[in-house]
Amino acid sequence: MKIISVFDKKFIQRLKIIFHRLYSKIFSNFAFIYKLNFMCGTCGCNNHEHPHDHEHEGHHHHHHDESRVIALEQDILQRNNLLAERNRGYFEAKNILCLNLVSSPGSGKTTLLEETIRRLKEKKAIYVIEGDQQTSNDADRIAALGVPVFQVNTGTGCHLEASMINHALKHLNPSDNSILFIENVGNLVCPAMFDLGEAKKVVIVSTTEGDDKPLKYPHMFQEANVCIINKIDLSPYLNTNVKALRENCLKVNHHLQIFEVSALKNTGMENWFEWLIDKKLS
Repeated sequence: MKIISVFDKKFIQRLKIIFHRLYSKIFSNFAFIYKLNFMCGTCGCNNHEHPHDHEHEGHHHHHHDESRVIALEQDILQRNNLLAERNRGYFEAKNILCLNLVSSPGSGKTTLLEETIRRLKEKKAIYVIEGDQQTSNDADRIAALGVPVFQVNTGTGCHLEASMINHALKHLNPSDNSILFIENVGNLVCPAMFDLGEAKKVVIVSTTEGDDKPLKYPHMFQEANVCIINKIDLSPYLNTNVKALRENCLKVNHHLQIFEVSALKNTGMENWFEWLIDKKLS
């Protein structure tokens, strides 16, 4: 198992200046970027009936930077998407099924992945890329199952990017006809924006998160191809309606393939395993 930290040495200085400041600036204007401009990004006024030639305390004419913010976001995503397409071409050429696993922290991604590996590793070669801000804890759990794993620590970063996957692939060198699982950083916002070159995006949501999570974070569920509702064994003890959770997922994205499972109890996992094998053979 190898570990890379993308925020090591001089790189951290460059990213903090070029990305981190501007990244926060993008999200301070996030409402504008997505045309949900009910409020100004900084001052919070909810309409534009008053003139904007006055000065807000500590802030002057913030609307003049909007075009630059959008251009910056487009540039970041364009660079990422170009490399994602390169990754996708690599996977297709080697007939590798690549799945990007995304979720909130604590949804049970790693437990789900462990059970999946135990079931399928004798049938297919499996490789894993683990994304976390710090530690190799999850990668250690995967390595204990005897499959190749590469850890990416993102430091203050909240998502994996196509360049990180490209770098990891050079170390893993997955074999033809294999399955590659990417366990993304626990976050339901930013990973939705960054294509990694995967064939399918799989969003995991647990019953412990409530049944309205798809409505609160719709973009992730819109981008996903598959949704796994995990920890269904806990639903009798929670104020979570699994049927309502499923319906909310489909309200956001009616194309979602949904599996209801308990990875810990190995309940409902057969359908998930069969789907994986079917996708790998198709």
